[in-house]
Amino acid sequence: MKRGKKNSDAGDRLTNSDTRTGSSELNAMMKPSLSSMKTMGLLLAVLMVASVMFSLSVVLRDPPSDDVIETEAASRVLQSRLHQDGGLSEKKAQLGNINLVPSFDKESCLSRYEASLYRKESPFKQSSYLDYRLQRYEDLHRRCGPFTRSYNLTLDKLKSGDRSDGEVSGCRYVIWLNSNGDLGNRMLSLASAFLYALLTNRFLLVELGVDMADLFCEPFPNTTWFLPPEFPLNSHFNEQSLLRNSGNPMVAYRHVVRDSSDQQKLFFCEDSQVLLEETPWLILKADSFFLPSLFSVSSFKQELQMLFPEKDTAFHFLSQYLFHPTNVVWGLITRYYNAYLAKADQRIGIYIGVSESGNEQFQHLIDQILACGTRHKLLPEVDKQRNLPSSQVLNRKSKAVFISSSSPGYFKSIRDVYWENPTVMGEIISVHKPSYKDYQKTPRNMESKRAWAEIYLLSCSDALVVTGLWSSLVEVAHGLGGLKPWVLNKAENGTAHEPYCVKARSIEPCSQATLFHGCKD
Repeated sequence: MKRGKKNSDAGDRLTNSDTRTGSSELNAMMKPSLSSMKTMGLLLAVLMVASVMFSLSVVLRDPPSDDVIETEAASRVLQSRLHQDGGLSEKKAQLGNINLVPSFDKESCLSRYEASLYRKESPFKQSSYLDYRLQRYEDLHRRCGPFTRSYNLTLDKLKSGDRSDGEVSGCRYVIWLNSNGDLGNRMLSLASAFLYALLTNRFLLVELGVDMADLFCEPFPNTTWFLPPEFPLNSHFNEQSLLRNSGNPMVAYRHVVRDSSDQQKLFFCEDSQVLLEETPWLILKADSFFLPSLFSVSSFKQELQMLFPEKDTAFHFLSQYLFHPTNVVWGLITRYYNAYLAKADQRIGIYIGVSESGNEQFQHLIDQILACGTRHKLLPEVDKQRNLPSSQVLNRKSKAVFISSSSPGYFKSIRDVYWENPTVMGEIISVHKPSYKDYQKTPRNMESKRAWAEIYLLSCSDALVVTGLWSSLVEVAHGLGGLKPWVLNKAENGTAHEPYCVKARSIEPCSQATLFHGCKD
């Protein structure tokens, strides 16, 4: 505007004399420009609509499968955990209560990353000190693992019996011998051996056995916990020779069982642990859950208190850290869970360790299980007077009942109760059992996989009812899942009365057991 005023004469003359002409020329120039812009805008709009239609056609033609959705969900959970807690995010993440190290190959062990999708979050919090000690242990594994320089040096000295500079490698080992017992007891003793290795700064080596590698993923990154087949244990370092001859200062052998002799119970005494400190190789054969007895060793007490401020969470955290189903077993678990349990609002696990053959109180036990379940709102009551539930009290809440038993009769009886009668409040009940075979008595490899799958499925329950706590299968299940099961009271004169069941005191296996050791104090 100011510049126009300075040249007002010339500008005005030009404007006044050519106003009409300039206007017509300007219109003539603008018309094709506007037309071109409209054409370009229309073309752009057509292209955008075509792009959207193409994207929709691709999505509708090939929707993502459930497996892809689950994998992506697990990946999102893992990614979010990887970026939490500052310094920890670069080295590891926590999914549920399981420590994850980025160096793991996800595809080789899906259960490590997907477990939280099938089990509710644990109400217990893992201590930061346990995180720290597990990280230190993983560093030890990388330094002292099979075929490393330190391992080879220590093994050469074991073969030669040379004690000179015996500690030069800085690595000491505990070898867990596979007792070939039932799967539950092996898992309980192996978790105990791992805690002992953690407390004594030893590297745990696991005898491979017939099925260990088929059941469990490697728990540590970039190394193995399995004893190499070349180790001379089965030649001149077998069990018999170790018991006969303790002249080799490089190795010691201990046999830890619940009914062991007084001499063997001395393993849990302070003096015995002091003697073992200088022994590079400790060979340990254990077929029972001896973890609680480690709390009786005075030199371990302070460390254990820091690791597990809540004492009865030890097996819970260690089992979630150690025992990840292999992809084959994970397939058994996830396919069954998704087919029968996933859609239920609540999942109730029932473990029946009583055989129906020769059991005169079969029906009494069924009645007791149902009475326990209804008394504590785990199972719904049925109304045998009506054929259909009343529409006024119709309740669409669903419950899936998962029964673990070697006998099919219990499953059929409980299933028929909810098939033949409506529930009082109209709940939707489904009753399931994966197999009729007795896993504990079948040595075949596939049966071990199914047994491990069944243990894991029980651990995913929201509530657990058991006939007793003395089965290793159910002990692992409720310890792994962090569950306090409802335990049936023993019937008197074949008839059960109130209370039909009581809740266990602890999530820990063998919580009712007395610790065993032979120490003077």
